[in-house]
Amino acid sequence: MADENYRIEKDSMGELRVPKDALWGAQSQRAIENFPISDLRAPRAMINALGLIKASAAQVNRDLGLLDGDIAKAIMDAGKKVAAGDYDDHFPVDIFQTGSGTSTNMNTNEVIAHVATETAGQTVHPNDHVNMGQSSNDTIPTSIQVAAVVECEQHLLPALRHLRDTLHNKGEELADVVKTGRTHLMDAMPVRFDQELGGWAAQIDSNIARVESALVRMRRLAQGGTAVGTGINAHPEFGQRIAKAISEAARCEFSTSENYFECLSSQDSAVELSGQLNTIAVSIMKIANDLRWMNSGPLAGLGEIQLPALQPGSSIMPGKVNPVIPEAATMVAAQVMGNHTTITVSGQAGNFQLNVMLPVVAYNLLQSIELLTNTSRVLADKAIAGFTVNQDNLDDALSRNPILVTALNSVIGYDKGAAIAKQAYKEGRPVKELAMEQTDLSEEELDRLLDPAELTKGGIKQ
Repeated sequence: MADENYRIEKDSMGELRVPKDALWGAQSQRAIENFPISDLRAPRAMINALGLIKASAAQVNRDLGLLDGDIAKAIMDAGKKVAAGDYDDHFPVDIFQTGSGTSTNMNTNEVIAHVATETAGQTVHPNDHVNMGQSSNDTIPTSIQVAAVVECEQHLLPALRHLRDTLHNKGEELADVVKTGRTHLMDAMPVRFDQELGGWAAQIDSNIARVESALVRMRRLAQGGTAVGTGINAHPEFGQRIAKAISEAARCEFSTSENYFECLSSQDSAVELSGQLNTIAVSIMKIANDLRWMNSGPLAGLGEIQLPALQPGSSIMPGKVNPVIPEAATMVAAQVMGNHTTITVSGQAGNFQLNVMLPVVAYNLLQSIELLTNTSRVLADKAIAGFTVNQDNLDDALSRNPILVTALNSVIGYDKGAAIAKQAYKEGRPVKELAMEQTDLSEEELDRLLDPAELTKGGIKQ
């Protein structure tokens, strides 16, 4: 590009060229040039959090008498616009950068300072004004915490509740439908659909509780610890005041940490939350794979249910329809599991007073939250809510299931039952037919003892 497309910016290391229309400054530009590593940038949720943090910091510093009112207002207005996404194109710094996230913090400071200078009618400095009372070392951990709590409260938890409720409602709809249970992928005793889907719903409900528990630790903000945890260059009341201001701005509850050294030197709370997201991924994988098995066929598989047909399944085999939503869900689960590994490794990268893998923690944690949020809703709405049961296939499998002989254990004994089951397998005959031949039980008694619906209620059959 010609020189007229650039302007000259300065920082403590000297001068360099910055694109003329860019809202960022010299430190951001150095990061752009130093880290041409990937196409991964700060997630939208993190930029939102950073905007809220900077606006809240300006408000607190003004109220403490440390920051000029006009400058504070300009910073607050610019911070809110950053939070709203007005300047997302001006956050070009790569996620793979300095481990403290200083480049992303300064990118935020410079964008806000540039915008605020235009509205304040005086120079707003990215360090002296926008970053007042802060350090990258407490701001970036705080942005991770704020972003994660906001995304979980406003998006993930509602999506999980929707998935849980959809599973429960579908189970209630099919409460009278009995199917063959399976253990080891082999035929087992009968279960009802409401029992099977109820188990899935309970998994999701437990995961909701897990996330809510982890958020308790995520709400304790690092902001106020500044560079090493001592609070140097921050007003003694800054931490408590900004936690309150951020709570109001984000519409989520936060408090200042009781120990800044923990929050700056470790990412244990983020690792804990990621672990709960990993558990959700495990649950999603199990549910999605069960749906795939139940839908398999339609002729040579189990064929118990039919998922909604959403798109052609093959570019060469006409008429083929695949379980695309459960397949997408399993890929999301795999990605979240991988993200958790990255976050786990990053979490142990705390050397003395600072963790130095903060940007990658932020990226992977927020991606996992977003993926699980969207997948929970898609799985609920496009797979679970609309599947239908193939009643003939269910009834046929139940009628030929030799494992039903288990219900006769308390009457004829295990050994006799095993012999009948083996013969039923070998000859392809119903258990009832063989039991009538080999026991003293009447047809009426066998109908009662072998009733699949009654067998789903448990207890000893006599």
